[in-house]
Amino acid sequence: MKNERKRTFLLITIPILALFICFNTIPLIRGVIYSFTNFKGFGNYDWVGLRNYLDLFTDIRVGKSYWFTFKLAVVTTIVVNVISLLLALALNSKIRAKSFFRGAYFLPNILGALVVGYIFNYFFTYILPALGEMIGMDALKSSILSNPNTAWIGIMIVCAWQAIAMNTIIYISGLQTVPEDVYEAGNIDGATGWKKFRHLTFPLIIPFFSINMVLCMKNFLMAFDQIMALTKGGPAQSTESISYLIYNNGMSGGQFGFQSANAVVFFIVIVIISVTQMKITSSKEEQL
Repeated sequence: MKNERKRTFLLITIPILALFICFNTIPLIRGVIYSFTNFKGFGNYDWVGLRNYLDLFTDIRVGKSYWFTFKLAVVTTIVVNVISLLLALALNSKIRAKSFFRGAYFLPNILGALVVGYIFNYFFTYILPALGEMIGMDALKSSILSNPNTAWIGIMIVCAWQAIAMNTIIYISGLQTVPEDVYEAGNIDGATGWKKFRHLTFPLIIPFFSINMVLCMKNFLMAFDQIMALTKGGPAQSTESISYLIYNNGMSGGQFGFQSANAVVFFIVIVIISVTQMKITSSKEEQL
């Protein structure tokens, strides 16, 4: 009986492993190999060693894309987690129609990122300027996506609007694990409002906070769909994320080898940031 179960699990695992290797591991290895060449995406190529990696540190466009990506990721992560935590606290309280509100707030997560991006593109380009004309507000008369200084704000709004849903659900799950006895003891000690949240609620939901922070940072560092739908890296390459730069210049710009090196470096950066976040938050949990 045990042998049959092991055989069944093995038969289930092998096809999944084969698919993972074919569509994930092999392309990853090929990408690393191409990063040491001058491959253009077609035709022959030559080995160039570490030249692509060295050129990454002197390429101004790559530097700008890293700066924009980190700025977008950090700001959006903060905005999403603050709003999500506030919503979770509200939706976890004793209010009417909690299930309805939870479902309503989760709807943005169901929609595809490209669909959401195109809808907001229309909103920023036509509806918001028309509203600005009606109320006579000069700041709204032109699309924020057409200004290099404000286009990133539009992308941040779209990323946050869609990400808040899942983060809120995770925070609600965390809040529901907090025992009522803790709050009762806090009430006896006079803990209310901000003190109650700071000293009772937040320390007990730090594991969920850690998950949200890591997932948010990783997802926003890899922002692509929203940029494709809203700005396509413009205006004047002001909203060109690393993922979009790798795709655009690697696939159609004849820099497949160079952008493969960029992708390898970017992968390492994401791993380092994620591991660092996990270590910091885990140390906080141990202190508590």
